Amino acid sequence: MPRYMISFEKGAMDHIPEEDIPQVGKAAHAAVQEAKDAGVLRFAGGMSYDDGDVEHAVVGTDGLVTDGPYPESKELIGGAVIVDVPTRAEALAWAAKIAAACRCAQDVRKFMDDPELVD
Repeated sequence: MPRYMISFEKGAMDHIPEEDIPQVGKAAHAAVQEAKDAGVLRFAGGMSYDDGDVEHAVVGTDGLVTDGPYPESKELIGGAVIVDVPTRAEALAWAAKIAAACRCAQDVRKFMDDPELVD
């Protein structure tokens, strides 16, 4: 079955008032729990940026490790949910639930099919 990544960029939730964050967190957890209960959740998680230890790195083909994008960059993912659903329409429906819960737009991308990957 196809897998889709539903994600948002770092900073996408910056417009949410601080006092609303606990409510948004509960709503986001409820949406993820719904996906888990439906049997489509493969993974969910947010990226840590507020602990002062971003530690993002890029590793080159020669093994050289360099600092990745600056933490202020919008290139960084803020969080992601991986769902295993039969159609793009279903992935978009889950993204809509997550977008409403998180109060920010979600990017939806399908993973390439790879017959050599083991489940």
